[in-house]
Amino acid sequence: MNFKRGMLLAVIVMLIAVFFMFDIGQYLTLESLKAHQQGLAEYIHSNWLQAFIVYFVIYVTATALSLPGAIILTLGAGALFGLGFGLLLASFASTIGATLAFLVSRFLLRDWVKSTFSERIKAIDKGVEKDGPFYLLSLRLVPIFPFFVINLVMGVTSIKTVTYYLVSQVGMLTGTAVYVNAGTQLAEIEAVSDIVSRDLILSFVLLGIFPIIAKLMLNFIKQKRVYRGWKKPKTFDRNMVVIGAGSAGLVTAYIAAAVKASVTLVEKHKMGGDCLNTGCVPSKSLLHASKLAHTHKVSANAGVNYQAPEVDFKAVMNQVHSVIKTIEPHDSIERYESLGVKVITGSATIVSPWQVDIHTADGIQSLTTKNIVIATGASAFVPPIPGLKDIDYLTADNLWDLTEQPKRLVVLGGGPIGSELSQAFGRLGTQVTQVEMLPQLLAKEDPDAAQYLYDQLIKDGVDVRLNTTATAIEKTAEGKFIVLEKDGKQEKLPFDEILIAVGRIANLKGFGLEKLDIETNRVVVTNEMLQTKYPNILAAGDVAGPYQFTHTAAHQAWYAAVNALFRPFKTFKVDYRVIPWATFTDPEIATVGLNEQAAKEQGIAYEVTKYDIGGLDRALTDDHARGFVKVLTPPGKDKILGATIVGAQAGELIAEFVLAMKYNLGMNKILGTIHIYPTMAEASKYAAGNWKKANAPEKLLAFVERFHTWRRS
Repeated sequence: MNFKRGMLLAVIVMLIAVFFMFDIGQYLTLESLKAHQQGLAEYIHSNWLQAFIVYFVIYVTATALSLPGAIILTLGAGALFGLGFGLLLASFASTIGATLAFLVSRFLLRDWVKSTFSERIKAIDKGVEKDGPFYLLSLRLVPIFPFFVINLVMGVTSIKTVTYYLVSQVGMLTGTAVYVNAGTQLAEIEAVSDIVSRDLILSFVLLGIFPIIAKLMLNFIKQKRVYRGWKKPKTFDRNMVVIGAGSAGLVTAYIAAAVKASVTLVEKHKMGGDCLNTGCVPSKSLLHASKLAHTHKVSANAGVNYQAPEVDFKAVMNQVHSVIKTIEPHDSIERYESLGVKVITGSATIVSPWQVDIHTADGIQSLTTKNIVIATGASAFVPPIPGLKDIDYLTADNLWDLTEQPKRLVVLGGGPIGSELSQAFGRLGTQVTQVEMLPQLLAKEDPDAAQYLYDQLIKDGVDVRLNTTATAIEKTAEGKFIVLEKDGKQEKLPFDEILIAVGRIANLKGFGLEKLDIETNRVVVTNEMLQTKYPNILAAGDVAGPYQFTHTAAHQAWYAAVNALFRPFKTFKVDYRVIPWATFTDPEIATVGLNEQAAKEQGIAYEVTKYDIGGLDRALTDDHARGFVKVLTPPGKDKILGATIVGAQAGELIAEFVLAMKYNLGMNKILGTIHIYPTMAEASKYAAGNWKKANAPEKLLAFVERFHTWRRS
């Protein structure tokens, strides 16, 4: 806590202490007000403006400090100043006091709440940003909700102060008017309960829920308006049509069929999408071959010597395609039709919110459908580098058509795809130059993790160029050249092939989004339920963002299927709280939750616990003694905010932290779990042990030491 917060807290505590020490509350009772009404009225008659200001200040102070007696002060405003001026005083004083309490809560508690409950407060803030005024108005209209609680709770949200003040001013007016008016008849009141009857409370409750009902009605009208101009079929051919048979589309269709819905899956190219045909599967197969080619360079450490391998690149690529063929049946048309999914090969076009036209080799097939799920995936982004379109460049989509190994390969991009393929080709014997415009590889990872990969790529013979920009491609009689610029200096490098791996963009064109005016912003814009502007049209996978991982596409698919099929009876917001990812280079780099970079960007307080895998027995026996386990926790607590693992099998090892975060298991639980010796998994337990050492209860240990000393005496 900084000095300003400490001083403010001290002042608040002092004022509250004075209130109770001097029993000021005795004057804020109905009996006291009635006893002193005549004397106060006479004073006010002679000093009206002064009395008005003093009463106003007292009212604001009491409300700001959340002191008891607000009702009595409101009654007093009516009894002493009349209905008109009393309502004016009480209305503005109560709102200003409430806003001050709101600001105090925000100043003292917001940062702590934000750092302690980062994910929850982020979700609450989104809700407040969207619907906050409605909910606040509802709370203010119902007098049964303690006003001071509302002030404190809303203070830790992101609602704007001006919005809070204005909504409070309006929302509290009716309740304030009731009490001020009652105060004008003070002599007839025997107890505060006489003011508000059960029927009046019920009226307030009904008034309070009106904004929520109004919002629901507005949403209903808004949805009706969205569909205006479209003719809805009386019956439907399908419950669901899914466009795209990648990870998101396959899982969505499978779930729909599993719950006995009539579902059609449309794919214009190959079943399995990018992951099977051009992404995860072929790249990992190529990485496997490259690791085998690299074995002779590290085997000597174990006393085993190999001759340098002869790489048959054509055979390597044949094996890549063989693996794809082996996995293909899992994602085949035959399999999915056996599961109850109708699969159509063709191009789909959404022609209305309830109709999809499918262009096939046999013509156009029109289907009416209750729901549509867009799962069209993403494609490689090709930057507008001068001269690039004049050559045959490679991307992750067409790379697998290569039959001859390039001697000189330029890889543009330092992300996961660019790094994996740079290392793979480098270990297979290609002279690789990797170009990244940022100061480190893997921009989303912490610098210490990225450095391990950089060092290994250099060892593998990859020429890694950081802070470097590709400015042009030149094709001459002498060959192809890339022009690189760093620190204002240019350099020409010759190459045989160039691989573009600077990211992927969602496939948004060619299936009718424009006709339906479905909003896009790099991806299809959806709400938390994955719905577009049309609630029955949803999106999932790479085309929906915000992640471009096969496993997140499958994760979203469940929500897309359920939210489509069971709307409006039940819908679910997509849970993004625990999302892991990995880069399958050597060493592997796996992350879940927050790393240091993300925590700093979000302003979340954390402490770091690190374990050096270089000291792990199993890592030493397998010659994998490099890397680390790094865990972020809140200061002094064992809750896991995130973890990063660098080293062999990191993609497998991270699963323990994913499970722990998903089910709120802390570092103490990991430490208390038996891990088999000797395994790489012990690294997680040793990291938890390091956390325990750093967070040992020193006072308790000092007591225990004295206890043992006593036992020896």
